[in-house]
Amino acid sequence: MAQVQEKRAARERRHQRVRKLVRGTTARPRLCVFKSLRHIYAQIINDEDGRTLVAASTASREFLQAGERLKKTDAAKKVGTMVADRALAANIESVVFDRGGYPFHGRIKALATAARDRGLKF
Repeated sequence: MAQVQEKRAARERRHQRVRKLVRGTTARPRLCVFKSLRHIYAQIINDEDGRTLVAASTASREFLQAGERLKKTDAAKKVGTMVADRALAANIESVVFDRGGYPFHGRIKALATAARDRGLKF
C-alpha cells in the first residue's frame, strides 16, 4: 500500500510542476487529462474564469450507451475524438495540453493524438 501512495504522491508533484507553467486562458484553454484504472477523463478548462468548457470521459452516458467493449487505449482514442469534436463545436480550436503528471505514452498519447487528428491544435 505504501508503494501506491508513493506513486500517487510522485504524480501529484509532477503535476504541480507542470501546472506552474501551464495556464488555460480564454484564447487558449487547457486540455486536462486524468486517468484511473478503469476510466479516462478529459476536460477543457479556462483557468482565468475557473470554468470547464468541454468534457468527455469513458464514464459519460454517451460513451457507455454505445455498448462497445474497448481496450483502454482504444477507449482513450475515442475520448480524444469526443473532446475534440465538442471543442470544435464550441469554437475552441487551440488548447494547451496538460498531461496531469502522467508520462506521455500509452493512453495519454493516444488521447492527444486522436484530438490532434480531429483538428484540435496543441
